[in-house]
Amino acid sequence: MNYERIPAYPYKEALKLGRVRDFLRTIGDPQEELRSIHVAGTKGKGSTCAFIAYVLKRAGYRVGLYTSPHLIDFRERIRILEIQNPKSKFQNPDFEGMISEQELIALIEKVRPAIESYNQKSKYGPLSFFEVYTSLAFMYFKEQQVDFAVLETGLGGRLDATNAVDPLANAITPISYEHTDKLGSTLEEIATEKAGIIKKVQNPCLADRQAKSLPCRQAGKFQNPIVISAPQEKEAIEVIRKRCEEIGARLYEVGRDIFYEEASQGFNVIGLFEEYPNLETRLLGRHQIINAAVAIGVLESLRYCDVYVGMDAIREGLYNTFWPGRCEVMTTDPFIVLDGAQNVASASALKQAIQEIFKYDRLILVLGISQDKDAKGICHQFYDLADEIILTKADNPRSCTPDALAGYFEGKSVHLSKNVNEAKKISREIATRGDLILVTGSLFVVGEFRNGLEQKI
Repeated sequence: MNYERIPAYPYKEALKLGRVRDFLRTIGDPQEELRSIHVAGTKGKGSTCAFIAYVLKRAGYRVGLYTSPHLIDFRERIRILEIQNPKSKFQNPDFEGMISEQELIALIEKVRPAIESYNQKSKYGPLSFFEVYTSLAFMYFKEQQVDFAVLETGLGGRLDATNAVDPLANAITPISYEHTDKLGSTLEEIATEKAGIIKKVQNPCLADRQAKSLPCRQAGKFQNPIVISAPQEKEAIEVIRKRCEEIGARLYEVGRDIFYEEASQGFNVIGLFEEYPNLETRLLGRHQIINAAVAIGVLESLRYCDVYVGMDAIREGLYNTFWPGRCEVMTTDPFIVLDGAQNVASASALKQAIQEIFKYDRLILVLGISQDKDAKGICHQFYDLADEIILTKADNPRSCTPDALAGYFEGKSVHLSKNVNEAKKISREIATRGDLILVTGSLFVVGEFRNGLEQKI
């Protein structure tokens, strides 16, 4: 089975998740056995998922983590975090708990007949790669008997394959313009797609479990998951509030119900139930404080399902969260900083982090962007920041050519490279001590640049 040949579909071709839900029924609906936490948004989804997963791990749970895209190996997308991991010494420490090749092959072989049979008979057409891989993740997490599955949406939310789950809690990270050709041209339209993960619980077992674990005043009537939202633009939060009101979901907002502030040491969060002073995270950037506040809101909301995550687990889990390719410092002389910022909002947050955290002589920008991104907007964020610009492309058919990006940097010193390895070579040739090499624009570019690069800090 050649998964590179599995088709991709226009975003709205399969309405109401018909294809993936139809297929999941043929393999026993493994997602219905999962206690899931579902995260959508434009920026910070992956970091928020990582915060939640690492805290739950520290609290003693076995946690499935499903994210996308990957940096180097697509197996990174399916991981299991746990305190006692007998396989850890055999695994890449950068991607703790990643599914092994043997496990993935066995899983594919087990489900291959069902996939091939479904693709021949399906009225919806053959499964896409993301639908297949999401289904494999559900199966793997069920077989591994995870306590929780933390799931990041791939694109949008309403029609995303991950939306086949009935989650205990939803999180929506900051929403901004992205994928306007698929999600809509206005912030309201984009937010509507993201808020599509908020829905009535369809799994009666899950609904019963939630109802029985709630305080008496809620028992028997609470049939919908909790929703935690990051601070949003006015147009986006209005959509989220309306969606929650329509289905009776309980919404908690960072900035209204959950609060954060920077402190002399780290940051403080006032949650739904407790205050958390002097928290720290090794993920760089002020925006990570918002992601951590959202994660704490989600973790506290699990108390409504009889799951208590203590102060020590939250403190240590946040600090120990490791998320490669997100404002990640690989070397310090010169600085090499990797960040997969792939939309304007993330590029803006990265720019702010670079200016606030680092001191350097020149900034050498290594930039590659996918064709479906706002290249003009991303380049605009880095125009004044960069002294030297190296434009490149990932080994991916959706990558913009360096020539197509060059026009956004008129008047700057620009170098064109045909691939990321060449860009890496050029950056090292022109960088001197005291400079900062910033690699960004695409997780695929970051992954290729990072591959084989030894961290020395």
